[in-house]
Amino acid sequence: MKVDIIIKNVDNLITLKGPNRPRTKEEMGDIGLINDGIVAIKGDKIIYVGKGELPSDIETHENTIFLDGKGKTVTPGLVDSHTHLVHGGSREHELSMKLKGAKYLDILEAGGGIHSTVKATKEASFGQLYDKAKKSLDIMLGFGVTTVEAKSGYGLEDFDTEIKQMEVANKLNEDHYVDIVSTFMGAHAIPPKYKDNPRAFIDIIIKEMIPQVADEKLAKFCDVFCEKGVFSVEESREILEAAIKHGLLPKVHADEIEPMGGAELAAEVGCVSADHLVAASEKGIRMMAEKGVIANLLPGTSFNLQSGKFAQARRMIEQGVPVALSTDYNPGSCPTENIQLVMSFASIIMKMTPEEVITAATINGAASVGLEEEIGSIEVGKKADIVIFDAPNLDYIIYHFGINHTDKVIKRGKLAFEKSSNIL
Repeated sequence: MKVDIIIKNVDNLITLKGPNRPRTKEEMGDIGLINDGIVAIKGDKIIYVGKGELPSDIETHENTIFLDGKGKTVTPGLVDSHTHLVHGGSREHELSMKLKGAKYLDILEAGGGIHSTVKATKEASFGQLYDKAKKSLDIMLGFGVTTVEAKSGYGLEDFDTEIKQMEVANKLNEDHYVDIVSTFMGAHAIPPKYKDNPRAFIDIIIKEMIPQVADEKLAKFCDVFCEKGVFSVEESREILEAAIKHGLLPKVHADEIEPMGGAELAAEVGCVSADHLVAASEKGIRMMAEKGVIANLLPGTSFNLQSGKFAQARRMIEQGVPVALSTDYNPGSCPTENIQLVMSFASIIMKMTPEEVITAATINGAASVGLEEEIGSIEVGKKADIVIFDAPNLDYIIYHFGINHTDKVIKRGKLAFEKSSNIL
């Protein structure tokens, strides 16, 4: 068999070899490390993973690419499984408000926050949204991200804008190296015109939006912001159950600011993931562990909001909750595409080990978007989504924070990014 790419002499080959499901407890520390590792790729698939040299039945051809992993750390492609990728405008003007002590809900009440982004997204053309999101995807790819989840949610009652966001995400999925999984999040906030009658907006989401999103296959998941001043637990349950009925997989923004019972809801409904969870209760954490709901943690958001509160990652892991990590890239509460920085926050602030961090950002992230059978580990038969880090070991990537350690990114068997030339 003749191969197209060989990565050899890898000092630290982190395979994440194991079951194609989210990893829990001690499993999160078992990263399948191979020293002096070698990987062979044919087409878009991994065909060999091992130590030392290739077996004799694997051959090269005149165009085979050889990549040297000496002094490098190689991992599966990173999965950013919670982003608000497609949006218009920016909200740097809110910085001064935050510095004066304004909280997220205060800014929202004043007509800022998400409402500012809704206006900018509505006014932006398809092309403008596409170009802006593509720029962010290019940056994400450079940080080692090979798969991204992208939520709508900046159209709200203007369903045309919601559709426009999802269509941009789906078009980028066709055009860009980075794979994009689309999530419908019309239930991101109560629009001002429905402030005194939220029931009417919920009915529109359930009876009009969700059926059309499902019929037109615009998204794989449905998400809802279950939070004080947004959607209650019962309202969130109703929306998610409607989504399930129409074949959309449920996710929930849960217990980000107030202990609303969002984690419990996620377990009861059977959500694939519950995200944020800064204020999740002990009961909610136990229920998520019992039901296998993935905790998608977003420490960059806590850092940026300067609340002083972060999700209890250690407690969740000890209780048996599978943990994923994401940037939550969005224009308001976490305007960064740098998942490596988020990985450092998870370790330095939330006390996750480097092994747990890389598990959370790869196989558990893949499971959070329903792709654990295809990506998230370096194993025979999986897609050749691989990152070569210019770092001597995994600890160094986490320890030396705030910079980009990516040397090369292989996506579906193609060299998609190279630091020396910025191939895209």
